[in-house]
Amino acid sequence: MNYFAHALPFLDRPWFAAATGIPDWLTVCDRQVRLRSKHAKPFLDDAEATVAAVAGGVVQHLQDDQWFHGTEAFVSTWLELTAAARDALDGERGFRPSFLGHLLTEVLLDAALIAERPEAMHRYYALLDDVVPEQIEVAVNRMAPRSTSNLASLIHGFRQARILSDYAEDGRLMVRLNQIMKRVKCLPLPKTFADLLPDARRLVNERQEALLKLPKEE
Repeated sequence: MNYFAHALPFLDRPWFAAATGIPDWLTVCDRQVRLRSKHAKPFLDDAEATVAAVAGGVVQHLQDDQWFHGTEAFVSTWLELTAAARDALDGERGFRPSFLGHLLTEVLLDAALIAERPEAMHRYYALLDDVVPEQIEVAVNRMAPRSTSNLASLIHGFRQARILSDYAEDGRLMVRLNQIMKRVKCLPLPKTFADLLPDARRLVNERQEALLKLPKEE
């Protein structure tokens, strides 16, 4: 799951919804800072409401990813998009096609959700504009075994960039994909890679319900 899918059910809880992005933000700004459920759960009942909400958002993200990445719908979509990426990259093997299959599944699911709920994307950014990134960083540093000084500035940049709106258009999405390729130290994608995006969008749109179907409680 990506930023919007994580936050969407919690837009009436601004600090919680914002905090669902923390694990992914940390992979961008400070990969050495790892927040696990065992680090956040002791703060779920913290006396400071914002800290409790931040802890809740982190735990929610980690729980979401655990079930999402284990679903048949995610695995099959990831594998199909990995194969499509491999073909688009002249049969390339290894990390990049697999990473792109995973990434496209998640960002195109966000794109599908936003297309159906554009007002919810505006609510998401409005709540991000209202929270205080420095307070989120302080809360994370109370929980994490290693502190960060980069998270607040990353959140400021994230809410200014409005990247979610770029997922809707193939050319802008290609720019974002190549930014990620650079960050993970992969070669940039050729312009022809964009040719697979319309079919990839259709595949994820068709499987949106299956991708978001929660497991049944036993």
